[in-house]
Amino acid sequence: MATTRQQPVWQDPKTQSKAETLPALKVYNSLTRSKTPFTPLDPAGKAVTWYACGPTVYDDAHLGHARNYVSTDIIRRIMRDYFKFDMKFVMNITDVDDKIILRGRQQHLFGEFVEKHKEIDEEVLDTTTKAYAAYIKKNLKELPEGVDPQHFPAESMRVYQKVLFGGALEGDGPAGDKEAKVKMHIKTATSAAEVLSSASDTSKKIKPAEFYARAEDVLLPYLDSLYGAALDTSDHSIFTKLTKKFEDRFMEDVRALNCLDPDVLTRVTEYGPQIVDFVQKIEKNSFGYATSDGSVYFDIDAFEKAGNNYSRLEPWNRGNQELQADGEGSLTNKTSEKRSDADFALWKSSKPGEPYWPSPWGQGRPGWHIECSAMASDVLGPKIDIHSGGIDLAFPHHDNELAQSEAFWANQETGHGHDHGDGTHQWVNYFLHMGHLSISGSKMSKSLKNFTTIREALQRGEWTPRGLRIVFLLGGWHDGVEITPELVKAGESWEDKVQNFFLKAQDLQRNPKTSTPNADADSALAEALSSAQSALDVALCDSFDTPAAMRTISQLITQYNAREKEMLSPETVLSAARWITNIVTVFGLNGSARVDAANAIGWAGADIPDVAKQFIYPAAKLRDEIRRRAIAGQISSEEVERLASEDVAAKHQEMNAVPYAEVLSQFQEDVRALGSKSAPSKDYLALCDKLRDVQLWDLGIYLEDREGGQPAMVRPVDQQLVAERADKEAREQAKKDAKAKREKEEAEKAAKKLEQAKLSHLDMYKTKEYSAWDDEGLPTKDAKGDEIPKNKTKKLKKEWEKQKKLHEEWKARSTS
Repeated sequence: MATTRQQPVWQDPKTQSKAETLPALKVYNSLTRSKTPFTPLDPAGKAVTWYACGPTVYDDAHLGHARNYVSTDIIRRIMRDYFKFDMKFVMNITDVDDKIILRGRQQHLFGEFVEKHKEIDEEVLDTTTKAYAAYIKKNLKELPEGVDPQHFPAESMRVYQKVLFGGALEGDGPAGDKEAKVKMHIKTATSAAEVLSSASDTSKKIKPAEFYARAEDVLLPYLDSLYGAALDTSDHSIFTKLTKKFEDRFMEDVRALNCLDPDVLTRVTEYGPQIVDFVQKIEKNSFGYATSDGSVYFDIDAFEKAGNNYSRLEPWNRGNQELQADGEGSLTNKTSEKRSDADFALWKSSKPGEPYWPSPWGQGRPGWHIECSAMASDVLGPKIDIHSGGIDLAFPHHDNELAQSEAFWANQETGHGHDHGDGTHQWVNYFLHMGHLSISGSKMSKSLKNFTTIREALQRGEWTPRGLRIVFLLGGWHDGVEITPELVKAGESWEDKVQNFFLKAQDLQRNPKTSTPNADADSALAEALSSAQSALDVALCDSFDTPAAMRTISQLITQYNAREKEMLSPETVLSAARWITNIVTVFGLNGSARVDAANAIGWAGADIPDVAKQFIYPAAKLRDEIRRRAIAGQISSEEVERLASEDVAAKHQEMNAVPYAEVLSQFQEDVRALGSKSAPSKDYLALCDKLRDVQLWDLGIYLEDREGGQPAMVRPVDQQLVAERADKEAREQAKKDAKAKREKEEAEKAAKKLEQAKLSHLDMYKTKEYSAWDDEGLPTKDAKGDEIPKNKTKKLKKEWEKQKKLHEEWKARSTS
């Protein structure tokens, strides 16, 4: 069945030509590794089901996670708000897996250790020293055993100098994740070595909080190796207190990035019985087998002999033992009963120190991959339109999900899953994988510790939610994104360009021009808008090609800017502004706003607060009139009083309106005060500047004065304005500093000249350099008694005459 296309958000279906055809939506599908037409399972072609792999919550989300979830949100919004599909979006929270078990257990033991040892005693130092040695032995194998903490920095530099200076561990190739991991381990060990060295120095007093903060990363695995297996893990709060904390923080972070909440949110720990049933069904269908330790494995050979395909997403990684081992997890029991090394765990028997749930096979816990299959199938049924996640999940996670889900839904007689009518069967129709975010050539990851958390980046002002989303929109969603200064600058330029366009459009909406439009220029802009609308539809139909879409918006604004000074009809300009507003809203760049085909123009932050408008617009209008008259030198007390009395704020305002009402009232009072004393024009102009540069600026509002008698543009203070003001202030300060320096030098020069003038010409040469002088004080012999040469005497006479004139002028000033 062909995809049913909805009308684009910019097009009125009443005016669409019947002969006009819209491009069909194609999506890059990891299953086919190509762009394929998007056809929903829904017979009506309207409803779309989507399951997204959510976070494993044991630490704060970083910008690499933001890449995944923001890009997913962008596509979701495009499908919902541009293509008008009815979306059901499901996301899971992985709140039990090997990493969570390990991290939860380590944090629990570390907390107990810190509570027991509130001071840094001998036991703490001994334990930390052993932890430091164990960490080096495991992670920095090239170092000699027993490296003393004091010698660690020098020894690690000697052994790993090549890596530390950007080289590869082996060969001359580029550095990658392995090298990044070595650097991370060196950094961790260095921190512990330094704090141990400081603590062993009795002359230094180190605080316990600082000691534990710097030694934590070596203590965590060591304490776990000592005490982890002995923990009573029937108490799941050891783990859930960690996961609940970071789930809440994750949701705060993605909401801060303006990502929509999922329609359904599932958690692994709430699906224990369903997961057990899911595994039982796979076993019953002869695609799973139990081992004597109480684990259950997926039988890949049986699955393929039944006519199914395994590793369809990344078949080239099928034999990659490193990826397979990573998928199984470091805590998994190794068993010789596996029928194939590639078989993966559906259910794991729990070892000491691990949480457990009851099952027919004994106490155990879900395998990593089974959780998504069980939860997605429970909520969405046997077939799903879209499944998404980061590209690193393709194998083994998503390949294993596909296999076990199709094994669960298999027809027991054929071994095949639900038929599409063409002899094929599959659980998911479209797999969407988001590309990595990388920095310095390495992907951001928790294991490499080369990341900035989302909340750190936002709090420090390194990124804004809109700025980060723009950068991701400028890159293809399934391509890798490398954060570079050039990319950051491109994102800032695009944002500034759109912001400035919105400001002009909003101003035009408030102050429409009444002059007759230039028909040619107006027609050209209208044609550019129509072309942009078509181009954007083609771009988004081409597997959500947001880079092309962003270029289309930018090019339309360029067309407007080229014709801005020509007379354009307000309706043509505002039509372009409304369309761009709709598209940036579709992309999630407009805060919590929904797509609105009415009169909305601009995005969040492109206008002053609504509560301010009833006061700021009258203040700006009054300022425009006063300023115009003052510049023309035609200002009278009567006119001032009339103008200042046109708009009067109510005596009582809501709290959030008070600052704006006070600015209006104060400006009116100040204008009247100048009028009452017939102040000169310069005083009015100074008052207008104060309103713009101080009173309104402090409220986050700026009045941009324009030429040609146009009213000042009312706009919010944004980063561009802040930067421009800072640059202007820096230039002015530089001028002041340069002037002050010149004045100081001139003063010093004058003071020096004054001191020099006090010296009599009769005495100026009475120094040890000479031994005889004439009556006027000119030297006749040098210190040795030799006659002064005539050429030197001539030079000395010239200097003597200058000093005589300087001294006599000083004497004259002193006695006058």
